Amino acid sequence: METATDKRQIKKEGEGYFSKLLRFFTANSYAFTVAVMGAVHFGLMVIFLFAGVRPLVFVNLLSIIVYIFCFILCRFNIIYPVYISVILEVTFYAVISTYYVGLRCGTYCFLFSIVPIIIYFGCRIFKGKKRWSVALMLFLNFATFIVLYIRFFNAQPVFVVSSAIMLILVVFSSFAMILSTIFYNAMYIFASENTVVVLEEKNKQLSVDAQEDALTSLLNRRGFLPLVKNLMDNEESRKFCIAFCDLDDFKRVNDSYGHEAGDEVLKHATLMIKQELPGSDICRWGGEEFVILLKGCDLASAKAKVERLRKTIESNPTSFFNKQIFVTTTIGLEQYSDVYKTPEEVIKKADERMYYGKQHGKNILIYEDAGTAEST
Repeated sequence: METATDKRQIKKEGEGYFSKLLRFFTANSYAFTVAVMGAVHFGLMVIFLFAGVRPLVFVNLLSIIVYIFCFILCRFNIIYPVYISVILEVTFYAVISTYYVGLRCGTYCFLFSIVPIIIYFGCRIFKGKKRWSVALMLFLNFATFIVLYIRFFNAQPVFVVSSAIMLILVVFSSFAMILSTIFYNAMYIFASENTVVVLEEKNKQLSVDAQEDALTSLLNRRGFLPLVKNLMDNEESRKFCIAFCDLDDFKRVNDSYGHEAGDEVLKHATLMIKQELPGSDICRWGGEEFVILLKGCDLASAKAKVERLRKTIESNPTSFFNKQIFVTTTIGLEQYSDVYKTPEEVIKKADERMYYGKQHGKNILIYEDAGTAEST
């Protein structure tokens, strides 16, 4: 039987290249952003070097140095100064570049390119009421653009660049603006969807944990009882038996060898039950008790299977630090009939038979109330 734990161990395959890329960018978003910003300013520095605008060559060099320091801060996960530095640097650069080469070169577009950055990173950095800071920064960004546009609309630039350089700058700044918008929106959507997926997986995990025994990965009562109830409610599947198993003198194992040895014995018993009764639903009822749901079995066939299990447990010791720990099990068996109205009732009957076996020699299978039994 494949347990929920087995299913959790199967890794998801076939994740698309684009998803893997976005996952990488999301995990390294701050460092990636400042690295790209530094690369953009390097490209601008080269453009202005060819255009002969020496002041902006030095301004871009200064910006590159700023982003190098920001990258170092990212590696130490010091994010807030990086966030503020990006906003201030881009704002300063938009103003100073517009002053030198004018509005027609389009360098003011860099103000729009950081809008997604302000929102994306701001919402990750600021929580609760502090998120008003994001709105304030967006307002200041837009106000800077308005002031810049009014101030330099008819102003003569300090440097008049060629039409080719002007075209390159317009295309370059527009491309940065569009790419930034697309990229950070994609990252935001991916991060949001990923958060939903993670929450769903955690909820599923909590549901599994609530129905599964941590030590043996078997079902616990919460996971087992609904399975019995489903069979009872379905007229076509009401043919089943319940076996209630208890490892004999288990306290002696813990007292003699320690609780770690006891855990190994429980896991070994679990393995033998799974091997002897494949397809059966198995529950660790509590402590050293196991309840087994034998579907499609009448009392005769269930009796043969469970007796074989009893003998297997008896003859196969648990190996623990070069020690061989032998245990036996006492089993009570009951076949379902219409007399039982709840899963607990049929399980209780099997439990009572198991208890009778404990009182009459242990290492025995009890399947009738009149004392009829199979034993070694």
